[in-house]
Amino acid sequence: MTSLISKKSSPLSGITKISGDKSISHRALMLGALTVGETIISGLLESEDVLNTANAMRAMGAQIKHHSDGLWRCYGVGVGGLVQPENVLEMGNSGTSTRLLMGLVSTHPIITKFQGDASLTKRPMNRIIEPLEMMCANFDASEGGCLPITVHGTDHPLSIKYELPVASAQVKSAILLAGLNSKGRTTIIERKPTRDHTENMLNAFGVEVITTKLDNGHYAINMLGQQELQPCAIDVPGDPSSAAFPTVAAILTKGSKLQLSDIGINDRRIGLYLTLKEMGADITFEYEHIQSGEKIANIIVKGNSELKGINVDPALVPSMIDEFPILAIAAACAKGTTTMTGLAELRVKESDRLLMMANGLKACGVNLEMGKDSLTIHGTGKPPKGGAEIKTAMDHRIAMSFLILGSVSDEPISIDDATSIQTSFPNFVKLMNELGCNINPINN
Repeated sequence: MTSLISKKSSPLSGITKISGDKSISHRALMLGALTVGETIISGLLESEDVLNTANAMRAMGAQIKHHSDGLWRCYGVGVGGLVQPENVLEMGNSGTSTRLLMGLVSTHPIITKFQGDASLTKRPMNRIIEPLEMMCANFDASEGGCLPITVHGTDHPLSIKYELPVASAQVKSAILLAGLNSKGRTTIIERKPTRDHTENMLNAFGVEVITTKLDNGHYAINMLGQQELQPCAIDVPGDPSSAAFPTVAAILTKGSKLQLSDIGINDRRIGLYLTLKEMGADITFEYEHIQSGEKIANIIVKGNSELKGINVDPALVPSMIDEFPILAIAAACAKGTTTMTGLAELRVKESDRLLMMANGLKACGVNLEMGKDSLTIHGTGKPPKGGAEIKTAMDHRIAMSFLILGSVSDEPISIDDATSIQTSFPNFVKLMNELGCNINPINN
């Protein structure tokens, strides 16, 4: 366990690259493992979560090698070619790995057991189990549909048409990955658009996935099963969720100017940036282009404007679900009231993020109200007092968010455990300090 303390920073400045996108990194490894031939991946996020995905795919027959030139090379087993792992798959803290891999193995005639750390074992998996059971897989789950879980894959998988009861890119992706080895057409209906990295990457690997907007405003995603994946080269862009932390730090620190290079700006991932701009932040996207099926750009951030409180558009929630902790930090420093609604999904993340943010902000002197699925923050136009020690509950985004608040608050803010940061942003502290922050271990 490593405790950290964050003190007021200098203006942030510099040009830097952010670690590779976590969502895309997971999918690149999974799909590369299903090709016949060599897939080359550059920019892969080398975090604990992603390395757990790599280990899982190796355990099921794929050859995945990390070379001294920084490239990762996958030699796959082909669609339907996964073999039964000899041991339990250890997923650590990664809900994305677990849920997507449950879908992938469910339509292979193998038995696969998943287990994770104390945080992951509390996260519900029933939303994944329900549609996969319709495709003829069977599951032995712990109480409440939690890990450890054993997946009994089927050798006669059925394609399904399934309407997502909640907006979840993980559920959608699990069904699509299951559908790869199913005969016939898999159709998913989503009422609100969610992250489409799986669809984009399937297309990059030569699989035809067609998304259609329906007359009622919903979206239908269609894919024929048993298409062969073609090996390709994947260049993983910088993670916009990780880039959110230096972005907010720069916005809140007068005189800052940052360029965050080659960041993914997928339309379904930039809700935070649109919201910050609506609050008055000086953020611009430069050199927009397409790379490996994803839109990327350089993000230019300047700390030369004051933020104002707003009512956050609920329609943007799916496109910024991971960014609400750091948005709450920005709102705490804005002038006026910021209202966020439709946040029920935050309660089933690595922690109950809604409760964790509310408790942490109150401890730092922020006036707020928390509802069942809402958070209302009354900002004063300046950073709060701070001076608290924040319990992170093994949640990386809680940990990083309060370290950012500590860089602008009147008094330093400490976190009890920084270990979880390794799951998504291993060089977070080093990068932030190079840009001008003052984050250091606490000598106990």
